[in-house]
Amino acid sequence: MTENSGKRAPVALVVGAGDALGSAVARRFAKEGYNVCVARRSPEKLEPLVEEIRALGGTARGFGTDARKEDEVVDLFATIEREEGPVEAVVFNVGPNVEFAIRETDARKYFKVWELACFAGFLVGREAAKVMVPRGRGTILFSGATASIRGKSGFAAFSGGKHGLRALAQSMAKELGPQSIHVAHVVIDGSIDTEFIKKLFPERYALKSVDGILNPDDIAENYWHLHKQPRTAWTFEMDVRPYMEAW
Repeated sequence: MTENSGKRAPVALVVGAGDALGSAVARRFAKEGYNVCVARRSPEKLEPLVEEIRALGGTARGFGTDARKEDEVVDLFATIEREEGPVEAVVFNVGPNVEFAIRETDARKYFKVWELACFAGFLVGREAAKVMVPRGRGTILFSGATASIRGKSGFAAFSGGKHGLRALAQSMAKELGPQSIHVAHVVIDGSIDTEFIKKLFPERYALKSVDGILNPDDIAENYWHLHKQPRTAWTFEMDVRPYMEAW
């Protein structure tokens, strides 16, 4: 879509559009007529999602972007605003859920996890705020995890990054809320229906038959709900889990 094509549809940008939740969120916003822009480091992996959305009558475009790189994130927003339309919803869905014993966690590993889980969220959130605040509207959603609120043995790096992302979201919500920008953090507490879970945790995946793991489409429904909430009753933090998941 170009500047000369008439009124432009609002854009929903999903950074970290993986094969499960990120793709589900993209499809959900596309269903509502949003021009969906999806980004991940390997652009070729976005092609099936983009083709699927287009086949269903939606509008979508993929971007190869490393969200840890400031220049790439700045360019991503500039390109979308110039060529696609006004960014009205941003979902940051990057999360390197890796396990390392603390004695095996060297500085490089910890820093890489923090970069992906937290620093990239800062870059995406900042650029989103830059384009949304002048228009006085917009939604910024951050995908969290159980690690956002409590640490677990072997997950020092992941928990540190996710705790930091949650704090970022809180600060942004307090600053941007009065400017009509809705910032929310979603704690995803449980296993999501993914190939990763299917292959490595077959016993847990077997719970899918009794709704015991998270369905990406159902999570995406909550993201859409957050975006459409009236500003008289905004939610900052939502936690989602299967009914049988222990708190």
